[in-house]
Amino acid sequence: MQHQSRLAAVAASILLTAGIGATIPASAAQSAAPSSAPATALVTNARWGGHSTFDRIVIDIRGKVPPVTVQAVKALHYDGLGTKVPLAGKHFLEIRLSPAAAHDDKGRSVYKGPRLTKIALPTLKGIALTGDYEGVVTFGAAFNTKPSYTTRTLHSPERFVVDIHHPRGCGR
Repeated sequence: MQHQSRLAAVAASILLTAGIGATIPASAAQSAAPSSAPATALVTNARWGGHSTFDRIVIDIRGKVPPVTVQAVKALHYDGLGTKVPLAGKHFLEIRLSPAAAHDDKGRSVYKGPRLTKIALPTLKGIALTGDYEGVVTFGAAFNTKPSYTTRTLHSPERFVVDIHHPRGCGR
């Protein structure tokens, strides 16, 4: 009798599990399917260029571009350490991507770009990777004049772009 009770409990458990599995919406089942894109956006590079009316920062992403905030800050500091970033400038922008990482699941860096670089463009004077900490990747950019900028996300390949407009009368 005890054997039959265990068998009935196992059968009920299987039926209950099967019934729950059958009620998962198709969209949830599809999102659980493996894909080639990483679950967390991986930041692989940062680059820049000068154009006739603006300077551009491009942050390359493997996976979907995560939410990004860009804000003016009084100074740049390394995340987790709090030490000041040694970039010369009077004005700074902090670019924060989250959730994101610049390292893989084994802790190896996937970021191949600059860590701290002085730049001699009309508006952009420097860029630094200031953090890859607790699911947030942060960059800092330095300027001598207050930056006027626009942002956008571009696809194929995935990247986040900050265009910093040259002040009127800024020649090359």
